[in-house]
Amino acid sequence: MAASTPATQMITLTTNDGVDMTIERQVAERSILIKNLLEDVGETGEAIPIPNVSEPVMRKVIEWCEQHKKDPPASNDDDSDSRKKSTDIDEWDQKFMQVDQEMLFEIILAANYLDIKALLDVGCKTVANMIKGKSPEEIRKTFNIQNDFTPEEEDQIRRENEWAEE
Repeated sequence: MAASTPATQMITLTTNDGVDMTIERQVAERSILIKNLLEDVGETGEAIPIPNVSEPVMRKVIEWCEQHKKDPPASNDDDSDSRKKSTDIDEWDQKFMQVDQEMLFEIILAANYLDIKALLDVGCKTVANMIKGKSPEEIRKTFNIQNDFTPEEEDQIRRENEWAEE
């Protein structure tokens, strides 16, 4: 006898720009924030407000969650990936993260807010890979960061951090 599973239950999320999105509960529960809200509030049938995430970003987050809904949720003390290089990213996730910088950072912020550790890790690894092997000047150019250090301050920082260049 098959039991009813949460995968068939649908919930509605309301983004900060007022868009209602109906998704599978199992997909939504990749977010620890949403999972805890559902456990605390119960089955009200009302939309869950997501005040810090816009509709375009939420669509990307949901796409990622749907792709990874069968993955076990990562716990905060999960160290199972320690054998992998810290910046290794699965092929699907690499393609998923091929977005403009603004969207990439919005996804990272949403993953942090929604408490989706695995998505946050993928976003941060993507940024780390963008930085890896680049000089400070190249990093500034990549992320459009203005250099506000004087030459003397830069020299002092280089001297203090020589150990990192080894």
